Amino acid sequence: MRRLPCITVFAALVVSAAFGAPSAHAVPEPNLRTGPQPPPFPGPEPAPGNAHGNGPETAPGNGEESARENDAGNGPESRMRERPHQGRQAAFARAARTYGVPESLLLAVSYLQSRWDAHGGRPSVSGGYGPMHLVDTRTAASPGRHRDDHHGAAGTDPRGDETRPLRVTAPRPAARGDRVPPDTLHRAARLTGISPARLRLDPAANIMGGAALLAHHQRSGGGRPDAGPAHWYDAVARYPATRDARAAAVFADEVYATLRTGAARVTDDGERVVLRPDPALTPAAPAGRAEAGRTDRDARAPRRLALRQETRGRTGPDCPRGVSCEWIPAAYRKLGRGRYGNHDRYEGRREIDYIVIHDGETSYDAMTRLAANPAYLSWHFTLRSSDGHIAQHLRGQDVGWHAGNWYVNSRSIGLEHEGYLARGGAWYTEAMYRASARLVRHLARRYGVPLDRAHILGHDNVPGATPATVRGMHEDPGPYWDWEHYFELLGRPLDRAARAPRPALAALTALSGRRPARSVTILPRYAVHRPHFTGCGGGSRPCPPAGASSVWLRTAPADDAPLVRDVGKHPTGGSSHSVYDHAARASTGQRYALAERRGDWTAIWYLGQKAWFHDPAGARTSVRARGPVVTPRPGLASVRLYGRPYPEASAYPRGVKRQRPVPLQYRLPAGQRYSLGLTRRGSHLHAVTFDPSKHRLIRGATRYHQIQFGHRVMFVRAEDVVRLRS
Repeated sequence: MRRLPCITVFAALVVSAAFGAPSAHAVPEPNLRTGPQPPPFPGPEPAPGNAHGNGPETAPGNGEESARENDAGNGPESRMRERPHQGRQAAFARAARTYGVPESLLLAVSYLQSRWDAHGGRPSVSGGYGPMHLVDTRTAASPGRHRDDHHGAAGTDPRGDETRPLRVTAPRPAARGDRVPPDTLHRAARLTGISPARLRLDPAANIMGGAALLAHHQRSGGGRPDAGPAHWYDAVARYPATRDARAAAVFADEVYATLRTGAARVTDDGERVVLRPDPALTPAAPAGRAEAGRTDRDARAPRRLALRQETRGRTGPDCPRGVSCEWIPAAYRKLGRGRYGNHDRYEGRREIDYIVIHDGETSYDAMTRLAANPAYLSWHFTLRSSDGHIAQHLRGQDVGWHAGNWYVNSRSIGLEHEGYLARGGAWYTEAMYRASARLVRHLARRYGVPLDRAHILGHDNVPGATPATVRGMHEDPGPYWDWEHYFELLGRPLDRAARAPRPALAALTALSGRRPARSVTILPRYAVHRPHFTGCGGGSRPCPPAGASSVWLRTAPADDAPLVRDVGKHPTGGSSHSVYDHAARASTGQRYALAERRGDWTAIWYLGQKAWFHDPAGARTSVRARGPVVTPRPGLASVRLYGRPYPEASAYPRGVKRQRPVPLQYRLPAGQRYSLGLTRRGSHLHAVTFDPSKHRLIRGATRYHQIQFGHRVMFVRAEDVVRLRS
């Protein structure tokens, strides 16, 4: 063998250190999905392997019998006490043996509910607790308002078009119209004899309760308790207790897809859990898929009424396969005095650049009623938390009133998710994440929308159209939306290949002669990244520690340095740690131009200033990125920022009021760089009448670049800047 020169050996070692060393979250088992990656849809299947974990039927018959077993030291609580420190994987094995549920099936059901996370004993937005998402109806999402400061607050215009201003106040929906989800937590308490409080707070007890529910569904459906995983389809479909047959079947299909592909990850409380794949597993012919979601109460009802079947309107819903979807049309009606609502119809094929992610700050049923109110607002889809069920309200070519910026409204599709930005740190469910990702993938293919953070926007990334609207722009879905996991579900995982120790990367750069990266993508590890927030319970009280997608930005590389300022959001004061204040935050997936690195800190260009975030080598919160950046062209001290691309005056036909270009409060100084997301010519949809045949789309020739200027995207005129490669 030829001896390698020393420099070559050193280079090989550097490359190995930079790209080959396993991280603390790496999965040593081959062919298993790692970290927070669920089975893709569709996607390749890993190599064979199996772990059914069948056990005898030992489930207690009722809560009283179970309580006697526990008092005698033989019940599920005593089994948990015998081995309190063996971890989550062992808890699944114990629960599976106790209730005769295949261990792999129990793992897969839990993965589809919570990805095995405990969430610190806090409920989901639909009132579900723990790894098995046991629902307590007393803490389920209340009907509430579609929060006034979410849409139409403080004088803001959710339509975002000063040529036809709109002011709305959310009506208070009637609570009696909401369907209350089945209380599976107290049913599990009766089946196991474990107290409801412990089922909420103790992950091992919660898993025991979920196993008892699955075994109960298997028995009540006539299934054999000792059957292998292939024979539990109906029991799995009953588990989420949905009354929608399609939603129940979708959940069961997802569970069996997870069984085939396997999964492995480290949970939010540091527990390592592995589900080995079984690629050949196929559910046996179910006893009756049409009745998959029947509950005990349903069994006493006429079968044709037991489950709510998907309904379709005149057009039918435009949803992908593999989701439960129905058509609930938004209102389109004249309101008098030239007013109409609650959206604009569009003739022809609309150009779509964005898909905007919202949370509704109220329940699914309340949102679907509001969408049918002609005096309110509109969006295209509403997603339910408990089972991922989808309602479509608008055709894709029609314009919803949801983003607060008319340019974005006219070029986007809006998705409202049942949930709350900061109700005690409550979490978004896996069922809703998956349904949303399927829908977005479908819409992105149909309308040619790239799957990146320049096109898949949160409502909190949409800019104010004019200076007067900047302060009132909305904050949802907020820092608790897991963008990293969402993009994995979208099939576009955010790049972690560059998550290498900084010295190794520096040495590799020196050897290769390559220049350091000019931009970075924000990418904290959601489950373990728990920044300090305030205001979840009102006032300035601290929020419960929870995984988050945001990093704080400071004026200097120090933990006690002030947060950076946002002159548009806070004209006379500083930024705050409020969960509702995005002024000094960057979010997962957003790409920024790199300004400097110093020790464990990284600086980016942000709102016209250098902004520092903690980015230590052992727990990186960003990765190197590639992509174009822009900087002011030579000779300009700074350039103006805009909330939308304006057509030039000559583009407007006679009789159509011109939108005069109004720059925002911000400036991009010379010497700074910002990432470029897309380029468009100025345009404006003039739609101020009920009759869509009178609408006019004004197309200009002036080109604008969309850049990541702060937490929100903004626009610069292409002629004012120089585009650079990164």
